[in-house]
Amino acid sequence: DIQIRKVTHFYDKLGVAVIEVMNQILKVGDTVKVSGHDKEFVQIVNSLQVEHLMVPRVEPGESCGILVDQPVKSGDVLYLLTKK
Repeated sequence: DIQIRKVTHFYDKLGVAVIEVMNQILKVGDTVKVSGHDKEFVQIVNSLQVEHLMVPRVEPGESCGILVDQPVKSGDVLYLLTKK
């Protein structure tokens, strides 16, 4: 698993987590694991937004919004799951 970055903000009414992508390109269709203080879950990336625009991928160094299946908290860590 490759650590993408920590969640910097969560908009609970929208179900959107804001993350800064650091180590790896993140694409729609990737499988990610969100690991937090009290829970962990896996989901497929269905939506990425940069500056309120839908994008197919986010490069390292960019911040983006990702639609999440469950509530998250600032400081939760996002991992890109690698295929074995």
